[in-house]
Amino acid sequence: MTPSDSAQPSSAPAPSGHAPAKAAADPRELPDVSGLVVGVLGGTGDQGRGLAYRLARAGQKVVIGSRAAERAEAAAGELGLGIEGADNAGCARRSDIVIVAVPWDGHAATLTSLREELRDKIVVDCVNPLGFDKKGAYALKPEEGSAAEQAAALLPDSRVTAAFHHLSAVLLQDASLAEIDTDVMVLGESRADTDVVQALAGRIPGMRGVFAGRLRNAHQVESLVANLISVNRRYKAHAGLRITDV
Repeated sequence: MTPSDSAQPSSAPAPSGHAPAKAAADPRELPDVSGLVVGVLGGTGDQGRGLAYRLARAGQKVVIGSRAAERAEAAAGELGLGIEGADNAGCARRSDIVIVAVPWDGHAATLTSLREELRDKIVVDCVNPLGFDKKGAYALKPEEGSAAEQAAALLPDSRVTAAFHHLSAVLLQDASLAEIDTDVMVLGESRADTDVVQALAGRIPGMRGVFAGRLRNAHQVESLVANLISVNRRYKAHAGLRITDV
């Protein structure tokens, strides 16, 4: 018998008096999230607009948020697809799952102000703490370890996850593209919550959500964006990621 043979599940019947062993859950089986309302904080910025557009185009109900409701409503009108706009608090209240796509320098203040509105909700942080100088982009490391861990510290009553870090805003907003060819690394403490976020990513044609660990591993995922920026500048591209053998 080879090692690979020994790893295969046995087809022999269970011993008398014992129930058959329950088959392990398929990690590729994800929940139906088509009925969830998705809020996008920072939905008037390039990344937020792109995510809102792609999710709404896939049939998701989307509300975009901004500090000013009028600005969010104007952006929603431009995007169409049934997208609605509201101030950040209204966006958070009306949504089942909330994507945080705000600038890094406003990250802590925005989340602190929305602690009550985000209570018990799945919060998906896609913020990348970066600095820029004459050598290009470089990663910043927040005191908490990452933007996602800062979000978790500021929102103790929310279900914080991290995802959507490596997406090109240009491609997301390009209406001529039917698919976005990339994987999305999803991190979080609850497998049920990361399954929801993976399923949400999978609503966008060409995109796939892949579980990538707990929030303590978010820093290197956020930091990788600095490398992708360097790739894009060198090759005049809009690079994404694919995870092999999964």
